[in-house]
Amino acid sequence: MTVTRPPSTVHPSSSFTRQLGIEYPVICGAMFPCSNPELVAAVSEAGGIGIVQPVSLTYVHGHEYRAGLKRIKALTSKPIGFNALIEQSSQAYHERMVRWLDIALEEGVRFVVTSLGKPRWVVDRVHAVGGVVYHDVTDARWAGKAVESGVDGLIAVNSRAGGHAGPMAPEALLEALLPFGLPVVGAGGVGSAADFVRLLGMGYAAAQVGTRFIATTECASSPAYKQAIVDADEDDIVLTERLTGVPVAVINTPYVQRTGTRAGPIARWMLRGRKTKHWMRSIYAVRAALRAKADQKAQGDQTYYQAGKSVAGIEGIRPAGEIVREFGEAWRTAAKTTASGE
Repeated sequence: MTVTRPPSTVHPSSSFTRQLGIEYPVICGAMFPCSNPELVAAVSEAGGIGIVQPVSLTYVHGHEYRAGLKRIKALTSKPIGFNALIEQSSQAYHERMVRWLDIALEEGVRFVVTSLGKPRWVVDRVHAVGGVVYHDVTDARWAGKAVESGVDGLIAVNSRAGGHAGPMAPEALLEALLPFGLPVVGAGGVGSAADFVRLLGMGYAAAQVGTRFIATTECASSPAYKQAIVDADEDDIVLTERLTGVPVAVINTPYVQRTGTRAGPIARWMLRGRKTKHWMRSIYAVRAALRAKADQKAQGDQTYYQAGKSVAGIEGIRPAGEIVREFGEAWRTAAKTTASGE
């Protein structure tokens, strides 16, 4: 399937970087539990944009929320973003997310990435202060709901992503989303500069990158996790239901092989019920939070390593800023070559 970029003399990445006030069309995606302040700041300082994951910032990395934001701002004066998971699994969680968003806006954050649910309430708050909202989607149906809520752009989570990957290949997903007329960011499968250039060459406005930024010197994840990413190939990535009840992309370690990838029968039954699925998701959320905090220091094999198929292009543990600049300059070179007809 061939994706054709809308006719334009300007690649959508140029509009994206101007819109956010950044140098390179590189987003360090919000990662639970990997988004520590030093990683977020390093990506932004290098000219991309790092995204704050509030549960990671507070529970996993131990920062009081506003103090954590100020810590990042002390490390970089450049733009950062905020991730709002807006599924209303409980009223208490929703109220906490509202407070976190309001504080982020008070601290000058103007780029928000929303995930799950309908983002209208986020859009209203962010637009009121002149900010921008992009929403994670996996297909045109969810994109339509986001567009109805007034988002400014879409983040297309494809089948090569880590975490909760989508079902569609990058090319097919872009073709499905372009008719909405909004900028589309590609998420999944970018582990090298060549991957980055290839994705933007399809017509994506930017790339949201996760797995590559785990294997960096600034990321607070364990050395064992980082090395597992470096050592893995894309055939080592499998989907497991045992983390959240829905498929999550992880490295197929001996631990995963021993424990299996399917949720237990009681969990599967609860996840099918209209009311019980919320209870089961809450149980998974608590378990995930406890596991995430422990896994940051884990050195053995009694854990899960979330990662996408981009592991195929990751050859070493490097500074995050070095990666951002390498990706960005590789794209500039490719774009100039294309423009000159070479």
